[in-house]
Amino acid sequence: MQHNIKKIALLTGGGDCPGLNATIRAITKSAILNYGYEVIGYKFGYRGLYNNDFMPLTLETVSDLLPKGGTILYSSNKDNLFDYSVEENGKVVKKDVSDIAIENMKKEHVDALVVIGGDGTLTSARDFARKGVNVIGVPKTIDNDLGSTDTTFGFNTATEIATEALDRLTTTAQSHHRIMILEVMGRNAGFIALESGIAGSADIILLPEMPYDIKKIIDKINQRKREGNLFTIIVVAEGAKEKDGNIVVSKIVSDSPDPIRLGGIGNKLAADIEKIIKDQEVRCTVLGHLQRGGNTCTFDRILSTRYGVAAVELINEGKFGNMVALKGTKITYSSLEDVIGNNKVVDKEGELVNVAKKIGVCFAD
Repeated sequence: MQHNIKKIALLTGGGDCPGLNATIRAITKSAILNYGYEVIGYKFGYRGLYNNDFMPLTLETVSDLLPKGGTILYSSNKDNLFDYSVEENGKVVKKDVSDIAIENMKKEHVDALVVIGGDGTLTSARDFARKGVNVIGVPKTIDNDLGSTDTTFGFNTATEIATEALDRLTTTAQSHHRIMILEVMGRNAGFIALESGIAGSADIILLPEMPYDIKKIIDKINQRKREGNLFTIIVVAEGAKEKDGNIVVSKIVSDSPDPIRLGGIGNKLAADIEKIIKDQEVRCTVLGHLQRGGNTCTFDRILSTRYGVAAVELINEGKFGNMVALKGTKITYSSLEDVIGNNKVVDKEGELVNVAKKIGVCFAD
């Protein structure tokens, strides 16, 4: 047992995600109620660590956070302190300023740092661990693409929102005999598209892992017409692409560690279909950041709470340099060294893809 821990700090990095506040709440309550730790939260992710900008976290601070989306600590997906933009002699240069962050933690007598984030945020967590900082990671992303855990918090909320959108699009598609396309997030992993597509009765699901053939999409639409189904529902992941084609990039954010922003495949697909099918209207809905906002679903509230409590237990046991994880039904942990670079994607030969195909879903691969 570790008896020298008195004060811990949290930060949330990367994009906002349902369950962040629930995780902050669980860590804070568990740390105070069970071990009497003092808890602070750095604002705007690693930027707050660099600027020593933080707020105290108390039982009162976190009392109503469980259902709320977003993060009271705010977030940033641009601030890598190992490659940070600073101004020197009137010019912006990239520098490793991680030692400044470490000195700030020492100044505030922080004994352990809990980093809540996805692959990019946790990469820096690993790098701080390599420099001797007592770090615990918590996996967060709606994309569910971290390979060291079965499920990241935020994924189930995003999938439920996408499923509800498909339910709503279906009724209007039926009314107007339209082809309705829903573009969902997920970057290079198709988990949101696959699971919401199955749950939302999509006729066609297009994944990054399975480049599509536009002719097969048209064949499926025409097949449905022959069978008397005069509408079609398509869900497409933002990272999907046509065979021998490229992913669709909405913009490049030059000052971000991950500058490529995906988006636009839904509208491209709609235009491509309309060129071939002349007698039917095609409409595209881009769900976008709706998948990340609003209240957190029951599953993610519980998973976030489990992760938060587990993070505090790892601190108390001195098991630093690890990330809490879900394996099956059990909460466990993995080394941050093994987490980074171990991203997962949909198994195109896996059970869920096979289940979808068995009930007539077309992947156009």
